[in-house]
Amino acid sequence: MARVFNFSAGPAALPLEVLEQAREELTDWQGCGMSVMEISHRSKEFIGIAERAESDLRALLQIPEDYKVLFVQGGATTQFGAVPLNLAEQTSAADYLLTGSWSKKALAEAQRFCDARAAASAADGGFTEIPDPSTWALRDDAAYLHYTPNETIGGVEFHTIPDCGDVPLVADMSSTILSRPLDVSKFGVIYAGAQKNIGPAGLTIVIVRGDLVDRARAATPTMLSYAPMAAAGSMLNTPPTYTWYIAGLVFGWLRERGGLEAMGEINRDKAELIYGAIDSSDFYANPVRKDCRSWMNVPFTLAKPELDATFLDEARAAALTNLKGHRSVGGMRASIYNAMPLAGVRTLVDFMAEFERRHG
Repeated sequence: MARVFNFSAGPAALPLEVLEQAREELTDWQGCGMSVMEISHRSKEFIGIAERAESDLRALLQIPEDYKVLFVQGGATTQFGAVPLNLAEQTSAADYLLTGSWSKKALAEAQRFCDARAAASAADGGFTEIPDPSTWALRDDAAYLHYTPNETIGGVEFHTIPDCGDVPLVADMSSTILSRPLDVSKFGVIYAGAQKNIGPAGLTIVIVRGDLVDRARAATPTMLSYAPMAAAGSMLNTPPTYTWYIAGLVFGWLRERGGLEAMGEINRDKAELIYGAIDSSDFYANPVRKDCRSWMNVPFTLAKPELDATFLDEARAAALTNLKGHRSVGGMRASIYNAMPLAGVRTLVDFMAEFERRHG
């Protein structure tokens, strides 16, 4: 079967070049006679893979030297609890910006461990915008401010970094990391699940500013504590070695393509193309306020919802897959992460125009 254009929100498409390299190395990694999946994480071979992956990630994001980079398990959702355990005490204040499903879940988990509250919420507007910063009720004594730069389900994205003064800024960047340049120095903690812009599911990247590494409360489980994980080079136990290896290949692929400046330009072009098609049509609509639209996840609805199933069936027949919107919002969603080529978005836009011509 020929490759399709996969618009899945995650696990998402991987670069074809990365998949082909992994296929070539699957049974014999660089002449060692073993697959990466069979190599000990303590071996010099895998240590080299891990070090190269971290080095390439640091170069891509220009991560300051005093930040620790952790490669951990559990998915980004595990960090919903790990963040308050590492940065706050039971009685500490923690502020959250609610802009969609994932920030809501992060707050709900944090409330189990500290005095976490919503400093701002877009719930009343159906999570279609970002609340005006002038309305945010930030606490000066907060241990941190948490936000989700890009809401995968609703397609709402921050296009500026929140200003919270001296309070550490924490970001769940699962669906936007590596999509464009980023000033890491403005953050206390960045975490991201791998299965969107990094690699296969099973790995989470955590980037922690040096002064925040050793603040975990005493009861924090060792495997969730940043300090011992950093001291062990992310190898307190056996890490997800193959996912780490694939992530390293993706980092190398990004560097070969010109880094995040080049990727940012491509991603801007992809987003402008699909939003342009939606906005120029009376048949398609996007609910998100224009200045808050995501570059990575584009939800849209049809003027005739009864045609949703037909749209998906015909799209699949045209090799355009995983366009069904999340069950909580319905409609369609096109996730256009780094691995989605511009050609894939052009093919989708052409299909949308033809579908509207026949069914509009």
